[in-house]
Amino acid sequence: MAEQQTGEKTEQATPKKKRDAREKGQVFKSTEVISAFSLIVMFAVIWIFGDGMADGIAGMMRAAFSADIPEIVDNSVAAKAIGNAVLSFFGIIAPVLVAALFCGILFNLVQVGFNFTTQAMKPKMEKISMATGFKRIFSKKTLMELLKSLIKIVILAWVAYDEYREHMTAFSMLMGEDLGYAIPAFTDILLSAAIKLGIAYAIFAPIDYMYQRWRYNKDLMMTKQELREELKLTEGNPQTKSRISQKQRQLGRMRMVQAVKDADVVITNPTHYAVALSYKEQKNNAPVVIAKGKDYLAQKIKEKAKENHVEIVENRSVAQSLYFFCEIGDEVPEDLYKAVAEILAYVYKLKKKQGDKG
Repeated sequence: MAEQQTGEKTEQATPKKKRDAREKGQVFKSTEVISAFSLIVMFAVIWIFGDGMADGIAGMMRAAFSADIPEIVDNSVAAKAIGNAVLSFFGIIAPVLVAALFCGILFNLVQVGFNFTTQAMKPKMEKISMATGFKRIFSKKTLMELLKSLIKIVILAWVAYDEYREHMTAFSMLMGEDLGYAIPAFTDILLSAAIKLGIAYAIFAPIDYMYQRWRYNKDLMMTKQELREELKLTEGNPQTKSRISQKQRQLGRMRMVQAVKDADVVITNPTHYAVALSYKEQKNNAPVVIAKGKDYLAQKIKEKAKENHVEIVENRSVAQSLYFFCEIGDEVPEDLYKAVAEILAYVYKLKKKQGDKG
C-alpha cells in the first residue's frame, strides 16, 4: 500500500516502455558529443583548406573594391551585388558548412539511429504551463545541467589560458612583423588553440554521454503497479489466461475422450489409469496412444470405450508404463511391443469369436 501511495519508481523500464518512448521521440543523446566532435572536424577542415579559403575571401574583396560603381545604384542593382557576394562567400566556406552538416547527421545517427517521428512536435499544454515551467527551472535535472556547464566552462577556460600563456611571447613579437607574415602565423596559433579546445571538449563529451544515458534510464523507470499493468496489456490478465488455459485443457480432454471410439483396446490398471491404443497396420509401425487418463479421466475413457464396444483389458504394469512414458500420438516403446502385441492378439481373437457367434 505504501508503494502504491508514493508511486516510487523502483523497476527498470521494459523493452515495450523503451519502444513507446522512442516512438514519441524520447531518446537519449549527448549534444556535447555532437558539438565537440563537430568542432574538431570543422577546425581540421579550416586547417586543411584555410589557405585556399583565405585566398578566395581576399580575391572576393579585391574584386569588390576594384569594381566599377555605376552612377545610379537602385535597389535591384544593390540586391544583385549583395546576393552575388553572399553566394561567393558561401561557396568559399562550403567545405566548413558541409563538414558541419555531415558531422551533425553522423553523430546523431551514431547515438540515436534512424528514428523519424512527429510525436515530439505535437503541442502539449504542460509545455506552456507556468507551474510546470517553474518546476522545470528549479528541478534537479536543471541544477545538474548548470553544474555540468560550469565544469565545462572551467575546463575550456583553463585550456585557453594555458594556450595563451604558451604563446604570449609570440603575440608580442608578431605585432612588429609584416602583415604578410604576422596574419598567417597568428591564424595558425588560433587554429592550434581551437583544436586543443575541441579535444578538451571531446574528453568531456563521453562523461556527458554516460550521464545522459543514466538520466534517460532513470526517467523511464516504472512503479510496480505500472509494471503489472503493462504485463496485463502485453501478456494478458493472469486470471483470464488461467481461465483460457483451463478451457483449452477441458476441450483437449473432450477431444481425447471422443477419440476412444477409434481405439482397438483400452488398457487399465484397473482403477487409476486407462490408456487407449489404436493400430492401423498400413499406417503405423506400432500401436499409437490416442488417449490416456488418471482417476476421473480414466473413468471417462472406460465409459466411452463401453459405449463404443471397445475392449477393456486389465494389465497394471502395461497401463502404468504407457501412461508415464508415452504422450498422446506416441507409438508404443519397443520394450512394451511383446506385452502390447499379446493384448492385441487377445482382443482380435475375442472379436473374431464374437463375429463367428454373430
